[in-house]
Amino acid sequence: MSEDTVLDRSRSVYGHDAVAARLAAEILSGARPPGSRMPSAEQLFERFGVSRVLVREVAKTLTAKGLIAGKSRVGTVVLPPSAWNWFDSDLLTWRVSVGLDQAFLRHLAQMRYAVEPAAAALAAEQHQAVHIRSMRQALGDMAQAGSDRRAFGEADLAFHIAIALGSGNPLFRSFAGVVETALRAFLGLTTPLDAFAMAQTVATHARIADAIEQRDAAGAGLAMKAVIDEGYDRVKGTA
Repeated sequence: MSEDTVLDRSRSVYGHDAVAARLAAEILSGARPPGSRMPSAEQLFERFGVSRVLVREVAKTLTAKGLIAGKSRVGTVVLPPSAWNWFDSDLLTWRVSVGLDQAFLRHLAQMRYAVEPAAAALAAEQHQAVHIRSMRQALGDMAQAGSDRRAFGEADLAFHIAIALGSGNPLFRSFAGVVETALRAFLGLTTPLDAFAMAQTVATHARIADAIEQRDAAGAGLAMKAVIDEGYDRVKGTA
């Protein structure tokens, strides 16, 4: 018998967030394909031991994120990926928890190509001294991370956020914040494993900061594209 069915019905261990995350993961992984019917309230009670009120709240949450929709005479069904709100931070968190496959990594890289070179170019035109200091601090943290991939990835993320802030466009910073979970996972996967490769990665990032500081918009955009290329090439065939 699965852990989902062995529950104390009077004292469920599942709250709203846990039930929503579990059902969302099943949708995002393809275990519940588009067009399939979601379980009824009774079935969800049998599985999770939660109240009808909580079930309704979970349904509202998943509906708001574009994962499901109610259809007359059919019930609640799973919507196709084209309807999902990919810029929702919860949805991205759930998607990362399912695992990063090649298709998702490719889509994330394509999104980065579309946004980050433009942000770097604008940062070259609009930045203030504080933004350069933040970039240099992040570069220093990357260089000092040693074999700690998590620390390296966090410093890498801080570097890209500093560029978004340096652009002077709040939409770029908001975009970076929205995709922060997915970007953190992507950067974690693209972090090199050996010291020499890490040093090379720091050097390629430093070229972006140098171009921005020199107010070379074209150079900053090209340097950012090179960094995205470098990271994506590293994970091809590994996910």
